[in-house]
Amino acid sequence: MQKVYGYDQKGKFVVLREGSNDMICLASDPTSDKLHVACYFAELEPFMARGRKLIEDGITGKERDEIRGKEIESGQLMMPKGISTLFVYDADEGNFDPKTGEVEKGRLRSVLYVPYLTGEESGLPTKPVGPGIPWLMDAGTHKAHIMITPANP
Repeated sequence: MQKVYGYDQKGKFVVLREGSNDMICLASDPTSDKLHVACYFAELEPFMARGRKLIEDGITGKERDEIRGKEIESGQLMMPKGISTLFVYDADEGNFDPKTGEVEKGRLRSVLYVPYLTGEESGLPTKPVGPGIPWLMDAGTHKAHIMITPANP
């Protein structure tokens, strides 16, 4: 059973359920008209938790990435050795009804984090080349990851 983070009735980010396996899931923010749920390998939690804390502190985008990168390089923040999985299911505003939970045009993507992997090492393209074709995003960096987004039917 996965550990699940979500939101309490006051909107505070909390643990909704403790888990007993190596996956952690995040519920969608109930104040958003978009759907965004994710599950990832528990060893990614320090990286993910640090990202959430920086956002909470008002630090986003490139600055957030740079801070985590420096912390990883210094050994202050640990990334898993090897490959770590992340799965995301989302839908844009207008394709998700938060009251009923109905989803239209939802998207599933699988991500394999492989810190510092390069295109040359993997043979993967480093830019999207078409629906359903894996590619390496952020190649050569601490957050290098293989994106796999199935083609829409």
